[in-house]
Amino acid sequence: MSHLVAYIDGSSRSNSSASGIGVVIEDASGRRVAIAERVPSGDNNYAEYAALLAALNYAAASGCRRLQVFSDSEVVVRQITGHYQCRSRGLRQIYESCKSVIEGFEHFAITHIRREHNSDANQLAHAAVERREPSLSAAFSATEVAGY
Repeated sequence: MSHLVAYIDGSSRSNSSASGIGVVIEDASGRRVAIAERVPSGDNNYAEYAALLAALNYAAASGCRRLQVFSDSEVVVRQITGHYQCRSRGLRQIYESCKSVIEGFEHFAITHIRREHNSDANQLAHAAVERREPSLSAAFSATEVAGY
């Protein structure tokens, strides 16, 4: 698998420690894989980074050399691209983990998109927080969802 496209999102509940990630990865043939998992943090930015790390690890394990990521998190996109510095102690370790995996790709790009263009990943992240089965778009079936 030489090229993948990933849509990522993280979600957290401000009144609890529940957070979740949603990742939709598509290959050149149009095959889609979904990842929905809970993560151990109540911080939304951490959940966004956890979604990115899940996408990076999946792509690396699949032998992907070129990865394009789309995220609705301006913080993650701008920190990863170097427009912002990552100064948060709580994010520094996961930020460094992401940067380390990114170095292994021949080509990596991350682009900020509007939330409404990231609905499948958003739905997966919210479903992970709620620990319920998402009602996914017709593009892929619930049997392809990891983390349940």
